[in-house]
Amino acid sequence: MRKIAVALLAIVLPLAVSPAGAQSLGSLLDGAARLEPLEAVIVARDGDILAERGYGRHRVSDPTNIKSASKSVISALVGIAIAKGVLAGPEQKIAPLLRDQLPASPDPRLGDVTIGHLLSMQAGLERTSGPNYGRWVSSGNWVRTALAQPFIDEPGGRMLYSTGSTHLLSAILTRSTGRSTLALARDWLGAQPGFAIAGWERDPQGIYLGGNQMAMSPRSLLAFGELFRNGGRTEAGEQIVPEDWIRQSWSLRTHSAFTGDGYGYGWFLRRMAGEEVRYAWGYGGQMLYIVPALELTVAMTSDETSPSARTGYRDRLHGLMSAIIEAVRVGAATAG
Repeated sequence: MRKIAVALLAIVLPLAVSPAGAQSLGSLLDGAARLEPLEAVIVARDGDILAERGYGRHRVSDPTNIKSASKSVISALVGIAIAKGVLAGPEQKIAPLLRDQLPASPDPRLGDVTIGHLLSMQAGLERTSGPNYGRWVSSGNWVRTALAQPFIDEPGGRMLYSTGSTHLLSAILTRSTGRSTLALARDWLGAQPGFAIAGWERDPQGIYLGGNQMAMSPRSLLAFGELFRNGGRTEAGEQIVPEDWIRQSWSLRTHSAFTGDGYGYGWFLRRMAGEEVRYAWGYGGQMLYIVPALELTVAMTSDETSPSARTGYRDRLHGLMSAIIEAVRVGAATAG
């Protein structure tokens, strides 16, 4: 790892980048082509793209399904809705907001589930992801079915990763504003240059699927990450996402039972190469990494049909990211 870092030393400061340094970063991304599901990588520091690659027929401008990485987008929309007064805050109970979708004889614990519980995957309801996903999306009403899942833990208990939770947030946003979640995203996040949603699946009632099946290009994914890295502000200084919401989203609330990584509001938290990293992750290897201390944002997209967790592919992407971090940190120390 240290050898990689030294070889990539010159890429750190865009103003001081040498042809040899740029070529070294290019060599790292060229080597990443061996990760066969990988489709594209973009590396940016302080808003400047240092290098980008599209593999095979894929280009960094082509929309792709970012899968569950879109849960971070849902979290951003919730934070904006709270700032606008549309929602009261993370402690707001969800049952009154979805009253007509509750089961006929609801478990009393549904009355304790909050917006924050949905964001941190701590609702306590049986998961609708993993082996339960197909059955859930085959139902005639995804919101009602998610709310009818049995409780397997108390609200606020352990992390139960479930797309049903973020879909309930999409339904809440739609009901509370009278607008589709796609319209909200384009309006509330559209001021960020480069951000665009090319497509998004809807449920049988027309509600956009919160936390899955969203199409964005790697460049658009990077633009979204840059917004968070920059404290919710555009390059022009317009505040889009409240800075305090980013702090709340990146605060540890629970841990994944599968990886041990921390989780906040729609973001995973992990140390990589000695740095604190916040990342969004979607099935197949759709990754958005942010390293605040290094002003680093990296977007990676992969074949959406190939699993990434049980195959070890996600860990190899983490390894690629660690190599990038190591190079930037060593270069920054040398430049200083």
